[in-house]
Amino acid sequence: MKQNPLLAVRELGQSVWLDLIRRGMLGSGELRRLIREDGLLGVTSNPAIFEKAIAGTHDYDQAIQQLAARARDAETTYEMLAVQDIQDAADEFRPVYDSLDGRDGFVSLEVSPRLAEDTAGTLREARRLWSELDRPNVLIKVPGTAEGLPAIRQLISEGISVNVTLLFGLPRYRDVANAYMEGMTARLKAGKPLEHVASVASFFLSRIDALIDPVLDRIKIDRPEVASMAASLRGQVATASAKLAYQGHKELFGGERFRPLREAGARPQRLLWASTSAKDPAYSDVKYVEALIGPGTVNTLPLETLEAYRDHGRPAARIEEGVAAARQVLMDLGRIGIDLGEVTRQLELEGIEKFKKPFAQLLRVIGEKLAAGKK
Repeated sequence: MKQNPLLAVRELGQSVWLDLIRRGMLGSGELRRLIREDGLLGVTSNPAIFEKAIAGTHDYDQAIQQLAARARDAETTYEMLAVQDIQDAADEFRPVYDSLDGRDGFVSLEVSPRLAEDTAGTLREARRLWSELDRPNVLIKVPGTAEGLPAIRQLISEGISVNVTLLFGLPRYRDVANAYMEGMTARLKAGKPLEHVASVASFFLSRIDALIDPVLDRIKIDRPEVASMAASLRGQVATASAKLAYQGHKELFGGERFRPLREAGARPQRLLWASTSAKDPAYSDVKYVEALIGPGTVNTLPLETLEAYRDHGRPAARIEEGVAAARQVLMDLGRIGIDLGEVTRQLELEGIEKFKKPFAQLLRVIGEKLAAGKK
């Protein structure tokens, strides 16, 4: 009988997390089954995921009606619903977390996307959510914006575990890794324990190719002299960036700077591959899984991608294959006039908006349900 490819990925040292949370999954036992049968090691959430779950299902109707009787506003109601879901999911993963001595079994909840450019606001909300969740195996998601960096550093120093989200470029990834190490260093100097402070750096993938590929297509038409090079780069930039991020991760966390932290019990901040559903139907539906399997990493998959990989994944440790070719991809991108730094800045801004819009829609839907419950 063929081994479940998802279990084989785990044996290769990569953790598979689910990029989805929905109350019905918790009550039906579906999440527990995924943990048991597929070796699922964590769950991530974001405003768009909650918007789909609350607006697109009836899972939350009764809870919202009950809260309506207590005159809750939409944002407070959302937070109460989300905190309950995250706590329940964290409890499902608690045996995993305990069996792995806190190395995995995490569930993430994001601060309001309205705070992506507000350091002080991010700190306040992250501290409050950490306290309300009251689970050791939760991660507070903080956008890796320029304003998010000092918040990440401070939260880590306080022992609050962080999932740094919305990373698209290598320079910002390095900034995030440095913020983590600075936070842990401050914690070590204060004489506080390091062992169970966790963090992941979430590098978004498919959105990179989705933005760059149409530009490459235009270059193929408009500039025949570089058409062949442009064609060769199509669909390659995201995985090339991820492979080089992994090389940077090895350098940062395998070097002398991290050594005293490691000796004091700190664990490396893991790289997490996010936005892993292929946006282009011409690409394999497991494109952003197959190429990036490697030890000490996480891949967070939408349910349809997880099911596709279970069905026809071909697991092998490929993260260190083609590193020289990955460097060439990014060099060639610059040679044909595409500034990857500009691309990643655009993606960060768009990413913030892509969380703000569903969050606003989510609050509108909850507000309507609250109003209906009061009638």
